Amino acid sequence: MNQEFDAIVVGTGMSGGWAAKELCEKGLKTLVLERGRMVNHIEDYPTMNDDPWDYPAGDIITKETREQQPKQSRSGYTTRESGKHFFVNDLKHPYNEEKPFDWLRGYHVGGRSLMWGRQSYRLSDFDFEANAKEGIAVDWPIRYKDIAPWYDYVEQYIGVSGENLGLPQLPDGKFLKAMELNCAEEELKKAVASGYNDRVVTIGRVAHITEGTKPGLGRLNCQYRNRCARGCPFGAYFSSNSSTLPAAEATGNMTLRPNSIVHEVLYDADNKRATGIRLIDAETKETHEYYAKVIFLCASAVASTSILMQSKSERFPNGMGNDSGELGHNIMDHHFRTGARGVVEGFEDRYFTGRRPNGIYIPRFRNLGGKTNQKDFIRGYGYQGGGSRWGWSQSAEEAAYGEAYKNAILEPGQWGIGLNGFGETLPYHDNKMYLDYEKLDEWGLPTVTFDAEIRENEKIMRKDMKQQAMEMLEKMGAKSVSGYDDGYSLGLGIHEMGTARMGRDPKTSVLNGHNQIHTVPNVYVTDGAAMTSAANQNPSLTYMAMTARAADHAVKELKKMNL
Repeated sequence: MNQEFDAIVVGTGMSGGWAAKELCEKGLKTLVLERGRMVNHIEDYPTMNDDPWDYPAGDIITKETREQQPKQSRSGYTTRESGKHFFVNDLKHPYNEEKPFDWLRGYHVGGRSLMWGRQSYRLSDFDFEANAKEGIAVDWPIRYKDIAPWYDYVEQYIGVSGENLGLPQLPDGKFLKAMELNCAEEELKKAVASGYNDRVVTIGRVAHITEGTKPGLGRLNCQYRNRCARGCPFGAYFSSNSSTLPAAEATGNMTLRPNSIVHEVLYDADNKRATGIRLIDAETKETHEYYAKVIFLCASAVASTSILMQSKSERFPNGMGNDSGELGHNIMDHHFRTGARGVVEGFEDRYFTGRRPNGIYIPRFRNLGGKTNQKDFIRGYGYQGGGSRWGWSQSAEEAAYGEAYKNAILEPGQWGIGLNGFGETLPYHDNKMYLDYEKLDEWGLPTVTFDAEIRENEKIMRKDMKQQAMEMLEKMGAKSVSGYDDGYSLGLGIHEMGTARMGRDPKTSVLNGHNQIHTVPNVYVTDGAAMTSAANQNPSLTYMAMTARAADHAVKELKKMNL
């Protein structure tokens, strides 16, 4: 295998797939590395058509699995029978916790682009300006206008369905037709519209095709199966496997190498540039080196930062690009698992068609100026959730057997509705990850230790998230409304970010406004590690837009001989 390339991309998930596509389409011979196994679109989705009764214990987390994978099983879903093959095994890929941290990962071609929740929201200048205005952490080196054209570009390519609202805190996009609300959700929408002037209920903006087709391997309309995290045989939602990687391959410029554990970026002190990477073959455990003019780290926030931490040299004794000392710090996520539920009466003659893989969304309405500003906490949150008719089992509890039971299970249960808040976590310097060289994995590499938790601002915000959810459900006339806070540890949102943040000053950040390492400009980091603040919106769309923008910049700089 050739050892020299124009570009190297580490990771094949959300950002890695986009880096591969953009660099290859711009003519660069690109080596794309993935630490996990190969996953081919459709043929390697083993559970895509399974029903719960296809599993001996149903699609639940078994006692055996909980005992074998205690950390992964805390999520409540990543070790279910239908999808656990796409998430790593705790025993094979250990990590350490000073404080509870749920590091939920997938090591395979496509990464978490196969299992993501598909919610696709833009950040706004409320988000890009917040740190500077409030004196928190450091200022973002970009603003909405810098990334807006790239949001347009990505949305139109992947296919995002949704509704434009004209809200400054949630910029509109290039959307396919929106999915429809059901009757319970419409009732909530009416109640919120009449009861508040600062909030709106809409359908979630999701990377699902609802009309026409999109580039890739036969990408078609969503079939409303709601089995997305198993891999979609229709390519109806965006994944690297169905979209960007096939586009990269079609150019003839991509070389894909799975089972390749990158652990170091090589550095030339004389030229002040990276020269390539060093990897361990996951199967043979042999070491290999590959060389390139530009390197994109897209392995996910924790993994990309781990690689930089291991990339030590005389120039960078504490990890590549770590002059600021910020590498590994400022871990953020989105805190959730708090909100409210209630019963909706009056629609007993109504039902819904299909299994819509989406819910409702209530955009942020706190701390946007004027009466929305709060005294007790800064930043804000949104809600995801939805209404549905509960299962027949609700009606059958008292009719445990016989004719009454058979009749009961033919009737659907009550309508219910729920709202689950997703709140912003602030960037705290002492929320961090570091490497433990005393505890090595089976490839001889240091394991990651997490020392991070939510703080007072998030805890106060959670109280408001719960209270406002209850209030909105009560306004719509829901019955038996109950609030909940099921507890939360960082990582559980699977939106870990911030460990190699962007900034204006090399003394306080790792990356510049184009996602380049300040001191090693031919290394770009475009996954969650780059985030300077978390906002409250699902971040994947931003990672994709940042990656496309960075790839465009890299190619232009290469042509100018600046890299």
